[in-house]
Amino acid sequence: MTPPIAAQADPRAAVVTGLGIVAPNGLGTEEFWQATLSGVSGLGSVTRFDASRYPATVAGEIRGYDDEKLIPSRLLPQTDRMTRLALTAADWALRDSGLDTDRLSEYGVGVVTAASGGAVEFGQKELQQLWGHGKEYVSAYQSFAWFYAVNTGQISIQQGLRGPSSVLLTEQTGGIDALGQARRHIRKGTPAMVSGGVDAMLCPWGWLPQLATGLMSTEPDPARAYLPFSADACGYTPGEGGAILLVEDAVHARDRGAHAYGRIAGYAATLDPAPDSGRPPGLRRALEEALRDARLTPADVDVVFADAAGSPEADRAEAEALNAVFGRRGVPVTAPKTLTGRLLAGGAALDVATALLSLRDGVIPPTASTVRADPALGLDLVTEGPRETGPCTALVVARGHGGFNAALVVCRET
Repeated sequence: MTPPIAAQADPRAAVVTGLGIVAPNGLGTEEFWQATLSGVSGLGSVTRFDASRYPATVAGEIRGYDDEKLIPSRLLPQTDRMTRLALTAADWALRDSGLDTDRLSEYGVGVVTAASGGAVEFGQKELQQLWGHGKEYVSAYQSFAWFYAVNTGQISIQQGLRGPSSVLLTEQTGGIDALGQARRHIRKGTPAMVSGGVDAMLCPWGWLPQLATGLMSTEPDPARAYLPFSADACGYTPGEGGAILLVEDAVHARDRGAHAYGRIAGYAATLDPAPDSGRPPGLRRALEEALRDARLTPADVDVVFADAAGSPEADRAEAEALNAVFGRRGVPVTAPKTLTGRLLAGGAALDVATALLSLRDGVIPPTASTVRADPALGLDLVTEGPRETGPCTALVVARGHGGFNAALVVCRET
């Protein structure tokens, strides 16, 4: 369906003109997209560290990434794997957009990314040096390489971008929140923003905090470890990676002849109240506010990219919110993150990129691992294979540990 004319009348519309994807099931946009449509999973037994001592042993690892070929040698000693992946994704997004940043004003392009806790793998290595050998063996780069704002900083420096810059720490909703912030800067007059999220926490220091939540899956079979919305759901599987997007003023993009994957039409974020407050969760309100911001109704939405926490209680809460807004089985729902795992600060940005590719090609990718949705949830879950329905409008949903909720509406440009 085509979005209403009123929804297209935003005088400072923000469109996405570039994608840079680094995911466990594909490096680069097209490799990732083809793997997603074909149901190729990036989940497997952990190899980046010895996970045999822990109850959870499955993750989505990025394989085949050669940082020595993709990252300048001078940056290798001062960056974590997370930051290297983010630098690569940002470079790919800018290349994909065709934007010549040198032709803009000095402050014409900014950077806003999401983070969950910083570069923990780098930090763990330096702490081991401190404990095992002494302070003289700790790298001077530890002073900034671990920092949660490091991806924003390194992308800005590497690409020579001096526009508005920031970082958002809202756990798994961060990628959507960063894109919402990027749209604000576009509306304030910045021509373009590099935005999204990339994370990498596959090391003991990143593993233990996730285990402590009790939400991770301990199923050792990668094919059964992460089954959101299934009667057999038993938690989530973590992964590394994410997506960086080039968000641009629509008029600026049109004037330079750029291709747009789609338009960021609506955004909202809420925070759940305290568990004993007696107040309802905030997810439904986030969905409704995002649609209101986009000047759309639930009937205008063609597909929902779900948060898909993977635990029975959380899946039930999300299904209740979706049913309250759209009605039972009222809209196709999908969660292609079953092929990558939940990527912390990188997951929501990757979902947005996936939604834009879905709009581009007129196909909804499946929730690959979940063979059949739990009928009690009342969802029209896309499973088994892609569904070719020609979607024009997608709603992307994310929730973060601690009560964060976010929703983003993207529409195909017409």
